[in-house]
Amino acid sequence: MRFTSTPRGARLARRLVSHRLNDWGHPYMTPTNETLTLITAELSANAVRHGHVPGRDFHLQLTLADDTFRIEVTDTRAEKQPPSTPSTPDSTSESGRGLLLVATLADDWGPTPRSAAPGKTVWAELRVPTGGHPHTHSAAPRPADSASAHERYTESFPATSSRRPDGLGLRPGDASCGGRRR
Repeated sequence: MRFTSTPRGARLARRLVSHRLNDWGHPYMTPTNETLTLITAELSANAVRHGHVPGRDFHLQLTLADDTFRIEVTDTRAEKQPPSTPSTPDSTSESGRGLLLVATLADDWGPTPRSAAPGKTVWAELRVPTGGHPHTHSAAPRPADSASAHERYTESFPATSSRRPDGLGLRPGDASCGGRRR
């Protein structure tokens, strides 16, 4: 899905991932949902803060393949690449810990150049064992021709909208909900 490159867009991206994970069988307040939501929040905030190009949005893709979630956040600023190994900020610094969190929480992460346009994609992967329950996807069923030797779910989202018919978009007054419905 495409989000505006603003703090509100980053907040909506975080909320959407949390809702989708809940739909996919990883309820709110579970370690998987909270970890992937935090990773999304950090990558989206970085896209807004460091990857913003006026008039350009950032893109988010959430994928599940072989018990591995992959979050990809793409922005249009190619010249600002994240470091391959995040440095530890000064203890008095008020910022600079986002990629350190991503590196600590994710099983793997990194930046890749955007092939079809200027920019980059910063991705993170988290392996999650099935724990005895099958992965289900109520938002978008798997196409019949995609049956293969391994599972793969990719969420395709409609064009950007500040109000989603399924209730996932923010409505006036929802900004302080902390990402969870009340």
